[in-house]
Amino acid sequence: MRIRCWNINLEEMVEAGVHFGHGTHKWNPRMIPYIYTKRKGIHITNLTMTARFLSEACNLVFDAASRGQNFLIVGTKTQSAKLVTSASISARCHYVNKKWLGGMLTNWSTTEKILKKFRDLRAEQKMGKFNSFHKVDAAMFKRKLFIFKKYLSGIQYMTSLPDIVIIVDQQEEYKVIKECAILGIPTICLIDTDCDPGISDFSIPANNDAIASIRFILKKLISAICEGRSSYIAI
Repeated sequence: MRIRCWNINLEEMVEAGVHFGHGTHKWNPRMIPYIYTKRKGIHITNLTMTARFLSEACNLVFDAASRGQNFLIVGTKTQSAKLVTSASISARCHYVNKKWLGGMLTNWSTTEKILKKFRDLRAEQKMGKFNSFHKVDAAMFKRKLFIFKKYLSGIQYMTSLPDIVIIVDQQEEYKVIKECAILGIPTICLIDTDCDPGISDFSIPANNDAIASIRFILKKLISAICEGRSSYIAI
């Protein structure tokens, strides 16, 4: 793995609120190594640890991208959905920003069939075929297409299982982590002070609720992926 400098600035992390954890009454004792102190009833994450693990994660995704590997980014909470979409599109990553549909990865053969149906329906709509359908049938297909777009737009062109899955909120996306574990797909997770650092393969201790914090972490990871992709294209 190639080691690079990702210019992870502690002051910028403080400004983004990356260090703010949950209340001391809501925490996971396994997070002790990543907690610096507590202030006014809130745990404060050790940003030196955050910088270290974020840097390692950036090296990992850079190396993977430079070898042409594919990424899936998952963040379904309201505050992370738009960030996940824009970050994924900028780095040509697949993404899920709405509800995770159980078996999306572990039942991949079924997911592939659904995605094909989604693409076929979109093509039919663009060609105006819906206009030739009976009114009831057209309404049914439009409704089905609406649901597909809502939940599957970010993976509509995914033709195989992802090589790495980046998860914004470990607690929220536990089902995703479980599916990845079954399939042996490496996961990179943002872990807040209420998380279990042993569940994901690569953990980044950080505030996973604040928009500014999520944006900061994703920006670094996306930058590394983009650099890696440029390296791969140049070969």
